[in-house]
Amino acid sequence: MNSLSLPVVHPDFQKLKRSGRFLHLAAAGFILLHAITHAVSDHSNYFYLGCLLLVAVDILILVFAGSNILKSMPKVNLFFRLVEFFFFLGIGINMILEGTWIFGMVHILLSAAYFYLFYLEKQLLTEEYVALHHSGVSIPDLPEQKFFIWTNINGINARYDSITVQTSFDKSYHFELRRNLEFEELDQIHEFCRHYLGTGRF
Repeated sequence: MNSLSLPVVHPDFQKLKRSGRFLHLAAAGFILLHAITHAVSDHSNYFYLGCLLLVAVDILILVFAGSNILKSMPKVNLFFRLVEFFFFLGIGINMILEGTWIFGMVHILLSAAYFYLFYLEKQLLTEEYVALHHSGVSIPDLPEQKFFIWTNINGINARYDSITVQTSFDKSYHFELRRNLEFEELDQIHEFCRHYLGTGRF
């Protein structure tokens, strides 16, 4: 019996993909708001203001005119997410140095949130798989993949278009498959279950 990897659709991954444009829009809104407050302040710096406006406008153009780019070129999405992280971090540090601690810390927290999003979205570059190995079952999850040894698996319910993994932690993971299983693949899953879980537990 060889290991078997099944490409699946993970609901949380799909939600994160769908929310990508909104999160870019929120970042552009925050940067524009900061640019406006900076413009009306007594110590405004035109170069700094221009950089803020340039990045905010670039993000807005990406969201409204380049939505196909985000889908077809996910690395562009990651690049802009990293830009958002550095901008919020820079704005936060600058505000703390100016003595506005509360707003500075808010921007530092925003930078941490956008870096976490960058980390999560980096996981989306690889296709999600449920994999059956001789040592256990690996399942795609956020922030990172989960692995269960066979003694922690209560059962696996495999159909031609979906798979459900039930663990001993009272947790069930259900995934739709990206393609229907071949008969040989379904038989291989049943063979794994017979060998590691016992007859009738698949």
